Amino acid sequence: VFLGSSCIYPKYSQQPIKEDYLLSGYLEPTNEAYAIAKIAGIKLCESYSKQYNCNFISLLPTNLYGPNDNFHPDHSHVLPALIRRIHEAKEQGKKKVTVWGSGKPLREFLHSEDLAEACILLMNKYSSENIINVGRGTDLSIRELAELIADIIDYKGVFKWEKSKPDGTPRKLMDVSKMKAMGWQYETELEQGIQKTYKWFLNNIKNFKQIKLEK
Repeated sequence: VFLGSSCIYPKYSQQPIKEDYLLSGYLEPTNEAYAIAKIAGIKLCESYSKQYNCNFISLLPTNLYGPNDNFHPDHSHVLPALIRRIHEAKEQGKKKVTVWGSGKPLREFLHSEDLAEACILLMNKYSSENIINVGRGTDLSIRELAELIADIIDYKGVFKWEKSKPDGTPRKLMDVSKMKAMGWQYETELEQGIQKTYKWFLNNIKNFKQIKLEK
């Protein structure tokens, strides 16, 4: 199994994103190098499968989150970054949390345990050089995500949106019709998944204490 990413699709791809849309347009500049590396891996698996009849499959998961995520203040993805930032704002009594961008971009999130189940199913039932999307098929705005996390953490402050910072790709909603046709469906609703992830964060917070947020 080779794991790609929804980040490798064109920046302004049609929505929802079908597997056929790969390499149909320009990439998002901020993750272009990452996307090219992933695409090279997919093409490697595809070529080995065609030339040597290898049983390599390539999955393209949407944005992932869950236990053991990266909560680094500078190098984490949006969901764990918001969990940590909002938690520390509550702990420190801050009335405001700063978030990059406008909050308007739409993103899709899948719990890591759901991806694991999808991988097991595909290893048992899927054998093709063609890529296959793995996601929930629903999305929400970054602003809605921040508000949801604030509700779960019980943070009563407000958000300051740094609109001078880049928003990135406007939307990345995966077409997951192929997975549904194979009988797979995600199980973890976003609110439930964030609650589980936040609980894991609290149980492991001692591991993050040494890494302080910037003032």
